[in-house]
Amino acid sequence: MALTFPFRPRLLAALRGYDRSRFARDLGAGLTVGIVALPLAMAFAIASGLKPEAGLWTAIIAGALVALLGGSSVQIGGPAGAFIVIVYGIVERYGLANLLIATACAGVLLFVLGLLRLGQLVRYVPISIVTGFTNGIAVLIAASQLKDWLGLRVDRMPADFFLQLKTLALHLDSFNPAAFALGGACIAGLFIWPLLWHARSPVQLALDVPGLRQASQVGARVPGPVVALVTLTALAWFLELPVETIGSRFGSIPQGLPAFALPAFSWETVKLLVTPTITIAMLGAIESLLCARVADQLSSLPRHDPNQELMAQGVANFVVAFFGGMPATGTIARTVTNLRAGATSPIAGLVHALTLAAIVLLAAPLALLVPLPVLAGILVFVAWNMGEWREFAHLRKYSADYRIKLLGTFGLTVVFDLTVAVQVGLLAACVLFIRTMSSLFSVERVPGDDGALRYRLYGSLFFGATAKIDPVVQAAEGGPAGSTVVLDALQLVHLDTSGLDALRQLHKVVLLRGGTLHFENLQAQPREVMERAGFAAELAQHRASAEVAA
Repeated sequence: MALTFPFRPRLLAALRGYDRSRFARDLGAGLTVGIVALPLAMAFAIASGLKPEAGLWTAIIAGALVALLGGSSVQIGGPAGAFIVIVYGIVERYGLANLLIATACAGVLLFVLGLLRLGQLVRYVPISIVTGFTNGIAVLIAASQLKDWLGLRVDRMPADFFLQLKTLALHLDSFNPAAFALGGACIAGLFIWPLLWHARSPVQLALDVPGLRQASQVGARVPGPVVALVTLTALAWFLELPVETIGSRFGSIPQGLPAFALPAFSWETVKLLVTPTITIAMLGAIESLLCARVADQLSSLPRHDPNQELMAQGVANFVVAFFGGMPATGTIARTVTNLRAGATSPIAGLVHALTLAAIVLLAAPLALLVPLPVLAGILVFVAWNMGEWREFAHLRKYSADYRIKLLGTFGLTVVFDLTVAVQVGLLAACVLFIRTMSSLFSVERVPGDDGALRYRLYGSLFFGATAKIDPVVQAAEGGPAGSTVVLDALQLVHLDTSGLDALRQLHKVVLLRGGTLHFENLQAQPREVMERAGFAAELAQHRASAEVAA
């Protein structure tokens, strides 16, 4: 395999035959998703323990780079809810400067993964593990937003889930009814808004008259988070509700371009950040490629290139670190919004980034009025949509192996962190897979009238199944001296070195008893392993010696 991979951004192919009609669709989609990304980018940054501009400029810079260099036609890059817990923990333990270093290093790692054509490996992560850590992260996101939703006065929230719950319980005396009402109204509104524009909803039926149908179509396209952000911010300002806002907590949002700055870098620091770097890279790879696969399933556009996508995500993460950003990846909610709004190419992603940049540069002071309970409500809604909660209800339908991996990964994500959860989950998946594969291998005694011990082998004889050869060994040891052992290998599909060693041990026992070992109907792979190891030659030599002696 070559160590280089052609760098072919999807944008180059998408621009062939690009016309005005497609640009109009991409323009509309980009504007829509840019507006949707505004509250989410700020909310993700604040929930991660960063300033809101960190999320905004990450969405702008990473969004533009992923669109320019990515391997998907409609992928939208930026800060994601899945990173909230990870980033908050890194900032809490290592500090902001080290988060930037870990993000840059993760970018390099992602680029190398794409360069070495390892994008396909993400598909080998079992869906039970993905579901487990996704649901775990959703629970952690929701828990992290309870402070702002309830309006509690907590100086610093710990990263640990159980410590968070303890801290919330200790500060319940500072409960703010206004903040709780705003957050509750936000969550309720986000659930109700799509129902208002359902084909048979009272609102749609009322507007289904000439002259109002256009208003119905426009209303259906307005994103719920934007409606919640604007209306509830205006309500809180008009009523002068005593709730914390972006301005009261962070002071201001810079309206100028972010400054390029080199974080203090040293190899000693990098060594300390190996675990955060791998965590960011691993989660970024899984999230971005899962997002791209979802986009492929929802559209008829050309399928994504996973290796190109990883390289683009790597460049994006490397660059945003020098502008005070946070880790970025593909975002499912915004990518799906982009698709539903009519996107046809990465141009929509570029328009999304430019839209965000224009809003930040021109209307940043208005963002200072946004109440934090409203952003908390948006994130609780994101967490709810992010989790695949039905999988818990349907666990009875799945095997015990599936339940162990899903529930184990979920529990470890909540109790410890994502890295531990995925590592243990993958280890459990490997162990359970070995157990399953070993159960598929079997040895069957075949009756015969020639006095030979005949057996038929089924499945894969590998290190996890070698013990099943023991009955054959015991039969050879207890059988008549000089017995012939015949193994029918027509159904033996795979043989590894451990399985070969088990056959060698059987051969030794047969020889000690003065008999011979024969194989019938060998398939290509087991035959190749035997020939390469010299076992086939040993068998032939001993058979020839036995015939001469006879």
